[in-house]
Amino acid sequence: MNFAQKVLNTIDHHQRFLVTTHHNPDADAVSSVLAMAFYLKSKGKHVCVLNEDACPEWLEFLPGTSMFKKTGDSNSVDYEVAIVLDCGDLKRVGVVKQFIQKDKPLINIDHHVTNEKFGSINVVCPTASSTCEMIFDLFQEAGYPLNKNLAVLLYAGIMTDTGSFRYENTCAHSHAVIEKLMAFKISAARMYDRLFVGIPVADMKMFTDVIHSAQLLDGNRVYCVALPKKAEDCFSKSFDLKEKLFAFLRSVEGIEVVVILTELNPQEVRVNLRSRGDFNVAALAQQFEGGGHKKAAGCKIYGSLVYAQKIICQAIHKKL
Repeated sequence: MNFAQKVLNTIDHHQRFLVTTHHNPDADAVSSVLAMAFYLKSKGKHVCVLNEDACPEWLEFLPGTSMFKKTGDSNSVDYEVAIVLDCGDLKRVGVVKQFIQKDKPLINIDHHVTNEKFGSINVVCPTASSTCEMIFDLFQEAGYPLNKNLAVLLYAGIMTDTGSFRYENTCAHSHAVIEKLMAFKISAARMYDRLFVGIPVADMKMFTDVIHSAQLLDGNRVYCVALPKKAEDCFSKSFDLKEKLFAFLRSVEGIEVVVILTELNPQEVRVNLRSRGDFNVAALAQQFEGGGHKKAAGCKIYGSLVYAQKIICQAIHKKL
């Protein structure tokens, strides 16, 4: 029995499911969770979609986002099987980890090369462009028919994780999947505008200020942006500051590594990393108990924003 069949059999034999993904979820995480939730509900299952963070407002146009709930003060979740999607390390689900019970099945579906295979059932495919591509394959294995909502979700996850089909993780299978999703009359132009384009006029000056305040290091090969606590709150709620920064900075000639540090509190900093060329940011993130892909990864550093910037830039300098 292959791993996909193990997942499908486990789903068939249980009724109550907890579905989650990593904190600070991106489009692939949100979309794969919601696609799985739609599938489970269609089979008459009870589904609790729970995450440390709320669904980002810029993704609220996706179908089913009302199912995506932020953790509250509950001490437990009534479930039989937990499904963790798009998450290479169980610690990355954040506070949701406290609801996951060791004596219950845990399905881990992910495409990160650094995945720690923490589940009792692990479906990990580092060659897949995205977790949404893997969910498409799972639905195919199940003989589950697609619909417009599922097609929109899976398209969004694949489109964003491939950088609109520009990144190296884009493969022939990715395009074959997209061909099937396009049968549901998805507008590629409209999806691109929703997911990639658009800096509101009100945010334009602040965005250029952030760009201007960033540091160019290591002979202009490293671009480092340090964001104090709540800096993102100054922007429109629908504006994804980090993704806009990455999209802009990765297009600058000569830059090999882009680092964005976000202060969560005075002693905790989230680090997001992107690269071009041969620099492996996943290996770098693992030094700080993080992970991800060769070209896109993240971690947390415990200390001040100044301290975090210093040690991550030192680590990059050594690898360069």
